[in-house]
Amino acid sequence: MVPKKKERKLAPEKPKTLLQQLAATPDKLFTGAFRQQYGALCYRKAPGSSGIEVLVMTSRESRRWVIPKGWPMKKKKPYEAAATEAWEEAGVRGTVGKKPVGRYTYLKWLDNGDVAPCIVDVYTVEVLEQSENFKERGQRVLAWVEPEEAARRVREIELKSLLVDFKVK
Repeated sequence: MVPKKKERKLAPEKPKTLLQQLAATPDKLFTGAFRQQYGALCYRKAPGSSGIEVLVMTSRESRRWVIPKGWPMKKKKPYEAAATEAWEEAGVRGTVGKKPVGRYTYLKWLDNGDVAPCIVDVYTVEVLEQSENFKERGQRVLAWVEPEEAARRVREIELKSLLVDFKVK
């Protein structure tokens, strides 16, 4: 009997920066301008602590960690669109900041195979309510974590910086 070889575990792939991602798709780079999106940096006071927790969730397709975000909505201001995304994607509601706390860029892979570079303006949402029933329930995994842990989980470098530097005003 020949002993089985131990299976090697592959090291997790390091996240690629926006520039690395763009360099990998030169034919799709300049097909249009950056597209605007609005994101929600949802936070709450950490139970039993003086600190805060922020909400991260998995995307529906790639399962990577992200914050709620989406496209502009007719007849809604940017911060209202961010709040709507937080509700639909994560089932959270609260007090929304009317001015962005920052922005980040990422590449959105469209259904037709094209790549759309996106700029996401990020608005805070101090979460006061979390529901078990929301539009995308069961399609995502939600996690409340410290800002530093959230920064470790997300892929986008500029979003990492936003999360690490985030302070409640």
